[in-house]
Amino acid sequence: MAERFARGGRLVAFGRSPAARSDARHVAVEFVHPVIVGKRALPAVALAGEGGDLAAQVALLARPDDIAMAFGAGDRDGEAAAAFAAARERGCLTIAFARVSAEWEFVPPTADADIAQELVETLYHVLWELVHVFFEHRGLLSGRAERRSHDAGASSFLYPFLDEREDQLEPVVDDVRRSVLLKSAEVGALRAQTLTENQAALADASAALRGAFDRGGKLLALGNGGSATDAMDAVADFRSAGRPALDLTEDPAILTAIANDIGADAMFSRQVIAHGLAGDVLLAISTSGNSRNVVEALAEARRRELVTIALVGYDGGRVADEALADHVIVTRSEYIPRIQEAQASAYHVLRGLVEPPAAGGRR
Repeated sequence: MAERFARGGRLVAFGRSPAARSDARHVAVEFVHPVIVGKRALPAVALAGEGGDLAAQVALLARPDDIAMAFGAGDRDGEAAAAFAAARERGCLTIAFARVSAEWEFVPPTADADIAQELVETLYHVLWELVHVFFEHRGLLSGRAERRSHDAGASSFLYPFLDEREDQLEPVVDDVRRSVLLKSAEVGALRAQTLTENQAALADASAALRGAFDRGGKLLALGNGGSATDAMDAVADFRSAGRPALDLTEDPAILTAIANDIGADAMFSRQVIAHGLAGDVLLAISTSGNSRNVVEALAEARRRELVTIALVGYDGGRVADEALADHVIVTRSEYIPRIQEAQASAYHVLRGLVEPPAAGGRR
């Protein structure tokens, strides 16, 4: 992937189903808006059903140096698989999470759809991290001259060995391999912390949400960036279970109108005013717990007597410190991708406690 980006290629991610669409958009936002300070934005686009037939979109937009990443390529409708075939024909580097004759296939070793999604999210986050390592470590890319010393800059907290000399590159690659294993252990421990430490909060939140549904209420979900795609995924989960849910990040016309005319801080609170009724539930996802538009949405939801649930990272931020939500689930990490991966486990468990999924999952 780093070689392709170095030649001017782009990441073209795509998926048709609601769940696959959320993953395509999640990986695209990671590359375009990197959370590692000082890392360059890399070109990425997410294609979904709103743009029409996926294969036609890929054939129109994909270029030979691009990277095609297919989500849901094994879908029964075959549309994602056809798009993937179009990407191969265009000469793209191909990556998939199903058996579809891709150059790189990462098939989760589980039949559980929720766990599979969590593993896929972790994997594309790690790919994103490693692309920056290889892209900036000049001697690891063909056609680029190695440098005898290298400043890893803002990525040093992720890969401290990158400050080493480049005259021996294979040890650096070995260190990268080991770091992947360390990251898998890290996120496993973080998922365990999130689910065990917040066991009571998750149980109480699920009971409140189930009660709201039983009384005819609905779920509203929101978040920024990668958390927006997590809100999108959570809404897809509940809708697939036959539960009424609205994604407040879904409509760009509404979001941009509010941001332009009032301000980004009101992007979600204005929608809570429009849609929220007493007895509904607001699910707010934030890695920091400090995002002003999330805080304002929670405040508006309380004024309107909605039940509020918050998934937050770090130490919980303002949301936890000021008890801004009725039910707060804290993932104790300071690194955004790992937080998001553990939060996916949390909202999957939340959905499962509200109503066990049908056999075979929903994806």
